[in-house]
Amino acid sequence: MARISGLSGDDHTPVFVISVAAELAGMHAQTLRQYDRIGLVTPSRTRGGGRRYSAADVTRLREVQRLSQEEGVSLGAIQRIFDLEHQVEALRARVAELDDELDAAREELGRGRRFFAVGSQGEIVALRHGQRPDRSGGQALVVWQQPR
Repeated sequence: MARISGLSGDDHTPVFVISVAAELAGMHAQTLRQYDRIGLVTPSRTRGGGRRYSAADVTRLREVQRLSQEEGVSLGAIQRIFDLEHQVEALRARVAELDDELDAAREELGRGRRFFAVGSQGEIVALRHGQRPDRSGGQALVVWQQPR
């Protein structure tokens, strides 16, 4: 995506009135109003109802224009592309959360899996660090440490 010179496309602070945003995006202000109506680019609103566009909004407007004019993609298809990109971002964030949870669980298991006991039926029972084996079925305790 093309970026606004001197501004980050990640900047979501609404600062541009519609005329400035239209000029930065190389479009007519009426086109921005239409895109707002159909939900392609939804700017923030002032208390009086005026539209305020961020650098990210202008970057998105430029991408709509590029896809529409250079690639011949319909506005409906552009909306679907943006929806799918949003879903991918959400899924990536969720995968990162799950990776963090998995790492924490592996770390916790790594600490707790160093101790095992043999159950009354001969089964191996994993014990957490500091946990005592159940003595009701026998007295055997096996301590295992991972080879280094």
